[in-house]
Amino acid sequence: MDNSDQPLICLEGVSKQFNSQTPTIEILKEADFQIDRGETIAIVGPSGIGKSTLLNIIGTLDKPETGRLLYQGRDLFALSDEKLARFRNAQIGFVFQFHYLLQGFTAIENVMIPGLIARMKKKTIEKYAADMLERVGLGSRSTRRVEDLSGGEQQRVAIARALVMRPELLLADEPTGNLDQKNSDSVHALLKELNKELDMTVIVVTHNSKFAQMMERTVTLHKGEIVSV
Repeated sequence: MDNSDQPLICLEGVSKQFNSQTPTIEILKEADFQIDRGETIAIVGPSGIGKSTLLNIIGTLDKPETGRLLYQGRDLFALSDEKLARFRNAQIGFVFQFHYLLQGFTAIENVMIPGLIARMKKKTIEKYAADMLERVGLGSRSTRRVEDLSGGEQQRVAIARALVMRPELLLADEPTGNLDQKNSDSVHALLKELNKELDMTVIVVTHNSKFAQMMERTVTLHKGEIVSV
């Protein structure tokens, strides 16, 4: 079946709420959202409005109360937890503000992790990891332990790890929130380049207006609804 003409991702009637001692907080109210293949999208808005929650739902890390998440027409939340985990590891790359690298391991060992989880041959995933580290400018640093790398270098390792399986979708949550301006600009440019090179859909949560303007589309949450600009 040819899925090339349909959206990569569709949220249909997605609702998400949080219960606390105060009245229930509605993050999403029957939200509909469509994402095309190869698109770059920035999710912006004030803190606490639910940007990361929306990103986590798109990335299948969080489930909505109601609605469907379709990936090329396939209802992802209808999958078993095991199948969903396999899909996520193969098709979605994640980059966070805190890179969550394994201390005591080298850059290349960290980048290899998704392939090892997928039970790929070690030599194969090692080659993929080396190539990706080369692409993000860390080929000469691949055997350094991650704690010996700078903050900007560590985030590039995290990007290489997110992309080593060549996913169709990259989700980044404040990927440069802990970096200085020079390193932030470098990572922003790198993500845009990789979007073009890999024909990869990129969705970022960011408070950085300059970064948001680099994306093709900007969306925000307003009273539980997704608003495109």
